[in-house]
Amino acid sequence: MIKIKENVNDVQEFNHLYKEVGWRVFPDEISRKALANTFYSVSVYNGDEIIGYGRIIGDSICFLYIHSVMVAPLYQNKKVGTLIMKKLLKKVAEVKKENPNLKVYLGSLKGKEDFYKKFGFVARSETDLGEAMVLKDRV
Repeated sequence: MIKIKENVNDVQEFNHLYKEVGWRVFPDEISRKALANTFYSVSVYNGDEIIGYGRIIGDSICFLYIHSVMVAPLYQNKKVGTLIMKKLLKKVAEVKKENPNLKVYLGSLKGKEDFYKKFGFVARSETDLGEAMVLKDRV
């Protein structure tokens, strides 16, 4: 049975899903700090097994960033990601009541852009915001 919980932010579950989807897993202490700075999150379970997660970070008034949307491979293409996004966007709608000009960002993996377009997201190049950028690691 699929169930949703809000604001669980369990480090072991978080790192487990990061590993499941093939992302670089951070040490527990780093993940713990990241999760402590989460504004809102959604965890999806099949019974007691975590199968999906998504979170929102940001200042909760001027900008929000949807981050770490992940679904275990066995549950991908089964509407779990859609469920996560709907819950996250419901929270965004609540915040927008206080500031209708709130900016909401996310970073899509290559090849997943169409999934997010279904929810109204567009590439920054389609707006007046300019190109998205990241700080390059200098090792």
